[in-house]
Amino acid sequence: RRKSKMQEDIEFDPVIRAVKALDESDVAIMVKEKKKGITHQDLSIYKMAIKKHRGIVVAVNKWDLIEKETNTAREFEKALKEKLAPFSDVPIIFISAHEKQRIFKLIELVEKTYENMQRKIPTSKLNEVMLKHIEHYSPPATDGKLITIKYVTQLPTRTPSFAFFTNHPKYIRDSYKHYLE
Repeated sequence: RRKSKMQEDIEFDPVIRAVKALDESDVAIMVKEKKKGITHQDLSIYKMAIKKHRGIVVAVNKWDLIEKETNTAREFEKALKEKLAPFSDVPIIFISAHEKQRIFKLIELVEKTYENMQRKIPTSKLNEVMLKHIEHYSPPATDGKLITIKYVTQLPTRTPSFAFFTNHPKYIRDSYKHYLE
């Protein structure tokens, strides 16, 4: 919420703690309950984690208290990923802290997410995959300039970052950048 709308320490302190924790972390675990779902505040913190280039794992807690049907987890996961779009590749795990269900699996998932953040992709493989997508949906022309992306390479940074080499980089729109992400 906006600072003016927050009640004194009840809401302000957890938000400050979350921001500080994001600054000090490599991978964030977003713990949610199925009953409450994703709130606007959760989405703000999620977007902040994306902006700060942090890995994210969503843990849905109190899963033991939910009445389950055939596809309860799958349907909830699908709805959750729709709210977290466009970054819908976030791992989601259903846990119960009280019953200690899947707690170690959560830690393994955090480690796997961290390893994925450290992974280096060869330029040849990156170009093979990305240029297919670029060919399928090429960048729109702007001001009569036809934009072509020549190749892609991974930058030597702490988190996965990629450089796209093109003839007119200043004409690539933000919407196309989001598509590439």
